[in-house]
Amino acid sequence: MFLKHAALASGLALMAGTALAECEIPGNVSIVGNEFPAIHTVAKGAAMCTGGEVKANLTADHQKINVAGMQGNPAEYSTAIIANSSVVALMNEDVIRPLDDLVAEYGQDIPKNQLITIGGKIMAVAFMANAQTLAYRKDVLEEVGVGVPATYEDVLAAAEKIRAAGISEYPVGGAYKAGWNLAEEFVNMYSGFGGEFFVPGSAEVAINNEQGVAALEMMKALTAYMNPDFLTHDSNATGAEMEAGNVMLMNMWGSRMGPLMDDEGAEEQVYSNITVGPPLTVGGGTTPASTLWWDGWTVAKNISDEDAVATFLAMKHGTSPAILNDETMGQAVWIIDGYKPAPVNDGVFAAIAAGTKSYPMLPYVGLLHTAIGDNLSDFLLGKESAEQALADSEAAYTAAAKEKGFLK
Repeated sequence: MFLKHAALASGLALMAGTALAECEIPGNVSIVGNEFPAIHTVAKGAAMCTGGEVKANLTADHQKINVAGMQGNPAEYSTAIIANSSVVALMNEDVIRPLDDLVAEYGQDIPKNQLITIGGKIMAVAFMANAQTLAYRKDVLEEVGVGVPATYEDVLAAAEKIRAAGISEYPVGGAYKAGWNLAEEFVNMYSGFGGEFFVPGSAEVAINNEQGVAALEMMKALTAYMNPDFLTHDSNATGAEMEAGNVMLMNMWGSRMGPLMDDEGAEEQVYSNITVGPPLTVGGGTTPASTLWWDGWTVAKNISDEDAVATFLAMKHGTSPAILNDETMGQAVWIIDGYKPAPVNDGVFAAIAAGTKSYPMLPYVGLLHTAIGDNLSDFLLGKESAEQALADSEAAYTAAAKEKGFLK
């Protein structure tokens, strides 16, 4: 839906809109979301509104607390900043409200490509696109005489040369922290091998197959070049490893490339040579081993009408052209009028151009994501087979899907 517009933005810079009127809100706003720079910018933009209190809890654990924090009456959080996977969990628990009435009254100027419609109702407003692509040290690749990797097989070959040259013992990074992050890496790799997650037209899981085994084997091969504590490394930790000059190659979110390439947190030799590349392929396939995402915001169901209006207006302001400037432009592939593509975001545009599949927005996909994240560690540690890890994942998903009524 919005990706066509995002792709067009890569070819032309949109003209900034007229300055927005001051934001006055009739109630209070409480935001829960992730903690990377683009989300901080959105929260700061929302906090520019006057007339009510705007507060934010931005944390890497946002997906562990957003549902519970919106189930109370009144809800602790009036809005959750989510992505195409996590909005489904909020809908399943019936804690967010359709936005059609609010859009009709207060959001007629929001571009249609930002409105996320699910089941015929507007459930979220998107403000940025995201994908995981390659980040690499161009100086190190030149030193060992290899080109920019295009495949995960290329990454393994480059990593071996980097290690053999004594440059880094663990030159590969990845957000392999057990749980959500590890599951996302499997989703990416499995997609690259052409795998389908479910039996077509059903909620029946289908990952214990040749593609699933191949995905796990490639992930394990990569861990041989990762810090031995890879199961504790999320995006923040592996990004810090690259800034410290330890990691030379990694799969990283486009929204996090800016901090890696700025002059904070790393020596000049490091940050000046960190470069963004396209998404990687694997196994001779042409489909990127990545997934396309959108990030957006919602409005809680269990809050007063005044706070709902306040939340809508504040979040609209926080994701409007008013937040775009020289500092924030490179933080994300913004789906906002006035966004001018920055080189730091070339990876996300490359992912769009390469036909990267969107993360599946299905009611039951979150259950599978959780099951995968909870059951792959033993294989990566050499304690069980790939087939057993996949079987365990399928069993955990099936039990959860039956409990939720997705399977009989």
